[in-house]
Amino acid sequence: MSRSPYSSDVTDEQWAIIEPLLPSAKPGGRPRTVNLREVVNAIFYLSRTGCAWRLIPHDFPPWGTVHYYYRQWRLDGTWQKVHDNLRTKVREKEGHEANPSAAIVDSQSVKTTENRGERGYDAGKKVKGRKRHIVVENRSLLLVVMVHSAGIQDRDGARLLMDRLATEYFPRLTLIWADSAYSGELVSWVSRVWGWFFEIVKRPSGSKGFLLLPRRWVVERTFAWLGRYRRLSKDYEQLSESSENMIYLSMIQLMLHRLAPG
Repeated sequence: MSRSPYSSDVTDEQWAIIEPLLPSAKPGGRPRTVNLREVVNAIFYLSRTGCAWRLIPHDFPPWGTVHYYYRQWRLDGTWQKVHDNLRTKVREKEGHEANPSAAIVDSQSVKTTENRGERGYDAGKKVKGRKRHIVVENRSLLLVVMVHSAGIQDRDGARLLMDRLATEYFPRLTLIWADSAYSGELVSWVSRVWGWFFEIVKRPSGSKGFLLLPRRWVVERTFAWLGRYRRLSKDYEQLSESSENMIYLSMIQLMLHRLAPG
């Protein structure tokens, strides 16, 4: 690499972790000439700084090339596969089982831009845009994410999220915590359909102001981590699937620093 490094670049140790998880070049045709490490560095730069695709610095590969690989790896599920692999490595490095036995669910409503795409109005938080619905394990690492219209209520969005969670491989999962926005029929539905115990963490009766609730701070810490990545300051994506991948990208960078501090 002949250019000056950016703080978002992967180190040699981090690249050694992520390189084997990326797809190999397809057989036939012209040999691959692009430097994949620089492609990843450019995507991480965009995620961390929040710049537009066309404003990626010129010392990276051309923005069209970078976006091509980002899009291909979104469509074939590479970003989620990399994310899930790193989550397993982080959990095992910190002395935990590869799969969690408990999880926490919550949502975050964010504004969208003038780009086309799904959006709605969250009357409770007075936000017009999209809702990031996430499930995290007890170390605040992401299990699954779903981005949908902010106009969908938490209980309804959680049903879609639980369906997606069930498609992933979490054989030890038995317990999910949530706040009072998820109370009601959803609790029995989760138990009946998926066999998980869905526990509502409530505020003590008569409490006022800020209160640190058990288990609830875990998912709030995840949202705080995501806030470090400026591409997530709003939802700039046209597709909800791309919004979800930007969240996976942020968590990938965070976990790489956990595994190989730079």
